[in-house]
Amino acid sequence: MTLIDTISVPSIDPSDRASRLATAGTAWADRIAGDPTSAQLTYRLRGSGEGSVATRITAGRHEFLIDEPAALAGDDLAASPVEFALAALISCQVVVYRLYANALGIQVDEVDVVAEGDLDARRLFGINEDVRAGFGAVRLAITVTGPETAERYQELKDIVDAHCPVLDLFANPTPVEVTVAKG
Repeated sequence: MTLIDTISVPSIDPSDRASRLATAGTAWADRIAGDPTSAQLTYRLRGSGEGSVATRITAGRHEFLIDEPAALAGDDLAASPVEFALAALISCQVVVYRLYANALGIQVDEVDVVAEGDLDARRLFGINEDVRAGFGAVRLAITVTGPETAERYQELKDIVDAHCPVLDLFANPTPVEVTVAKG
């Protein structure tokens, strides 16, 4: 059992969720209208190696572990980095589906997402430098339940695809600057 199994998420009434989403959307719109630079956010996390190949991550007041399975020299104490990447994509999709469903008046009772990513480990192990190190393909299967028509949910999908920050990370190149320093 991993730490995530011990966290219980409070249940929320759909009308309370709608109110929270609308309030957050209005507050951000007002904030950005007053100062467009406030739309620029910087996230900073810290990670430190532990054990064989595990990493303890600190993100604000949250701390979690990322590890690898035994086949990749890990102790399998937590999900792997690529599993966390897919988890970030899934969770961002859920948030953005709920956000835009609420904004557009599209009733969504449940959102379930399954992500699959294909990774060729030859680059990781230096066997073949011609293959990509990251995912070669990612597939998302989204199931939305509610009373709307399939066309309305397709409209919602198109809007979510255009506005999901983590989907954008997967779908488009992002400039990355890497520095290394001797400690």
